[in-house]
Amino acid sequence: MKDLKFEQKSSLSRLEAADQLSALAEALRHGGNAELELGPGTMSLRVPDELRTEIEVEVGDGEIEMEIELKWNTSPPKAKAA
Repeated sequence: MKDLKFEQKSSLSRLEAADQLSALAEALRHGGNAELELGPGTMSLRVPDELRTEIEVEVGDGEIEMEIELKWNTSPPKAKAA
């Protein structure tokens, strides 16, 4: 079971989409907490130094779909044995 799921679908101009991606890139670049403007509210996420990524592109039926997925653990890293 998911602790939280947020999904937002909207139509954006190319520039608006670029602004959203730029804001996310800045948050990732600086680390710590990422503040993301999502519709009428803001979501704050703690982003660690290491992430797993997946990029998927599907072409068909007159559309191109691109998904960029970022994943990370929410639990603190385990201490290494000496």
